[in-house]
Amino acid sequence: MNPKSSSLSVVLAGGGTAGHVSPLLAIANALRQARPEARLLAVGTPSGMETRLVPAAGIELATINRVPFPRKPSLDLLRLPGRLAAAVGQAGKILDDTGADVLVGVGGYVCTPMYLAAWRRRIPIVLHEANTRPGLANRIGARLSNHVAVAFEQTRLQGARHVGMPMRPEISGLDRTSARREARLSLGLDPERPTLIVTGGSLGAQSINRTIAASLHLLAEAGIQTLHITGRGKSLQDSNGRPLEAEGYRQIEFVDGMETIYAAADLLLARAGAATVCEVAAVGLPAVFVPLPIGNGEQALNASSLVNAGAALSVNDKNFTPEWVSKEIVPLLSDTERLGRMASQAQQLGIRNADQLMAGLVLEAVNR
Repeated sequence: MNPKSSSLSVVLAGGGTAGHVSPLLAIANALRQARPEARLLAVGTPSGMETRLVPAAGIELATINRVPFPRKPSLDLLRLPGRLAAAVGQAGKILDDTGADVLVGVGGYVCTPMYLAAWRRRIPIVLHEANTRPGLANRIGARLSNHVAVAFEQTRLQGARHVGMPMRPEISGLDRTSARREARLSLGLDPERPTLIVTGGSLGAQSINRTIAASLHLLAEAGIQTLHITGRGKSLQDSNGRPLEAEGYRQIEFVDGMETIYAAADLLLARAGAATVCEVAAVGLPAVFVPLPIGNGEQALNASSLVNAGAALSVNDKNFTPEWVSKEIVPLLSDTERLGRMASQAQQLGIRNADQLMAGLVLEAVNR
């Protein structure tokens, strides 16, 4: 990048997980559309998913050291000031070398040093928080920024604007009704049967997998077909070590392109990651959430708005059993009117243009 160029220079920081990288890429794509001449650089860590996903999207990637904040007193806590100072120095060099006009942060380890380096240089900071409970980096960044956006209305950050979750246009522009038949055929499913799709994310969820495996006969007897995305390396096997088979059941480890899944499903069963919750709302897909039982409880909070509106069901991981499947999921998939109401309620809460809203916020920060 040439810092002397007169075109807009945008640095986007975030990474570690798809939950950070996906909105970063969506914002970058919207900026490309709004300002085709803009120069974009993403900043992540050397070990995050951004090392694969960002270059694949055609965006240059720079990296700085990962600086986790120890949660308990330890030797790492004593080393923190030096590590943070070094990372802030790396961040400042990137901002200087690119002649950055604005920094966009989406959270993750990389963002704290980037925010501090930008603040020292009086470079405007725009940040997006994906979860209902903000991470530490964005709690710090929000104190340094006048342009704060959140995916969930109940997220508490100073001066935050509710914009929704930036997502790929293939998802935000999805028409489930018109895409349903082709999506099911492409996934090897019957276009006419009630369809449950189960996913625990790219890494899978063993507790969900176990319950689904024990519930296959219940689903088959009800005429429900199930596509089970087990997660990489987590395919289900029978007692002879062969891939588990059942009537109306198909398992795959991974799907590239969740828009196909959303189009094919009558009901989605999934964890309640922020991206999943926002995407099913945007496309109007009824869902059953099994929030991750570890962490700070943010997944249950992510799902709460859809659950309270009647657009989704939520069940604790320990209560997600074959008996619960029989009592809740089987009758739901045979009740087309209820599914229709859930879809309508979800769509009313969904926001499809969050990427464009974020691009507008970035340009607002630069113009100010």
